[in-house]
Order: sequence, then structure tokens, then C-alpha cells
Amino acid sequence: MAAIQLFYAIFAYLDPAAFAVLRGTDLWAENDADWVQIYASRTAFIGLIILLMLLLKHYRLLMFAALFGLVMPLTDAWLAYASQAASGVIIKHLLTAAYLLVTGVLLWRISRDNY
Repeated sequence: MAAIQLFYAIFAYLDPAAFAVLRGTDLWAENDADWVQIYASRTAFIGLIILLMLLLKHYRLLMFAALFGLVMPLTDAWLAYASQAASGVIIKHLLTAAYLLVTGVLLWRISRDNY
């Protein structure tokens, strides 16, 4: 989770237009690139917090982060669908949601065994 968030943050900051296409939407104008970079800063924050929780072995908090994080790829999938993005982009978002769900369940099992 941390790795993908940090990758997205760097990618969004370096090339906002290409990142928007990767996520399934286009920038309406080059002037909107700053909004993508604002997204990048928040994504970097999330990635660093997730990384810290992983390093500190806060598995129960990571479980909630994974499960609450489902809102992001599901929203992304809906937005990509609404903007008529390619099927592959929508499927990628749905697979990310499935990954977070499986990760959340595995973290629940780990945290249950540790408490």
C-alpha cells in the first residue's frame, strides 16, 4: 500500500497530465496540473503514514487503513467509468479495491492473533 501511494505521488508530481490519464481522467487544461500536484502531496502523506505503521508493526491500524481505503479505488473506478475511460483503467481500480479488501482481511487475521 505504501509503495503504490508513494509511486503515485511522485508520478503525479512529475507529470500531472500523464498521471491523470493513468487514473482514467484527462486534465481539462494545463492550468489544472497544480491540482494534481496537490493530490500528489496528500498521497505522499498517506504513503508515508502507511509506511510508518508498517515499520512499527501497527497491523490493526493498517487493517483499518486498508478497509477504509476502499473508498478511493471504488471512487476512482466510478469516476473513470463516468468519464468513459478504457475498460482496463476501470478494471485496474477494481483490482486495487480487491487487493485492499484481501489485505484488510489478512491484516485482521494477523492483528487478531497478536492481541
